[in-house]
Amino acid sequence: MIKATKVKEPPTDAAAPPAVGRRRNENRREQTRAIETRRSIMDAALNEFAERGFDGASMRHIGDRAGLEYTLITYHFRTKDALWRAVAEDAFAQIEVKWNKAIPVDSQMSAADRVREEFRTFLQFTIEHTAFHHFLLRENHVSSPRLAWLLENVLLKTRERILPQIRAAQADGALIKADPNLLYYMLIGMTSVLSSLKGEMSETMGFSVDDSKAVNRYWKLIERVVFT
Repeated sequence: MIKATKVKEPPTDAAAPPAVGRRRNENRREQTRAIETRRSIMDAALNEFAERGFDGASMRHIGDRAGLEYTLITYHFRTKDALWRAVAEDAFAQIEVKWNKAIPVDSQMSAADRVREEFRTFLQFTIEHTAFHHFLLRENHVSSPRLAWLLENVLLKTRERILPQIRAAQADGALIKADPNLLYYMLIGMTSVLSSLKGEMSETMGFSVDDSKAVNRYWKLIERVVFT
């Protein structure tokens, strides 16, 4: 009689030899460190570009802001232009994640409620990342060699998402009647003013972007002005 041979199962993580387990843990730690380092670089770069503009910013200054060696910055991003583009894409990717979380694909929200949610989310993002609006304004002139790229890869996609919803909300009678393009930019201006003028508003009226009740009152004012 032939005895059945028991097939050995490949080792699982729990049963892995100590050396293999250590290597896996080390790899995970390295991946975590790489993600954290990249995040630190992106945050530091956003502030650097916002304050100094592209030409005034430097990889060394960004490294100083992030508390990292200059060579580590260039390891992750070979050129300043590549880093600038990564910062722009990252900021809008974060906004899009927040939008998709607030408005799931199968959402039955009305067009007006979608517009409300998108611009309220945008308002909150600009408060949490006060350098973001200044980062964009630095490139908002026709002579900027980066504006065309920004429009093609980021800004037009945002317009294409929101403009049809503005038009639909207007057709439903839930949004003021006006050129939808102008209304789109008016809403951007309204929802970014708290971050762009926070210093002046603090000095003149004691307004603080850290006061959630004050921010909510401001948002309610936008709703009364724009939505019907």
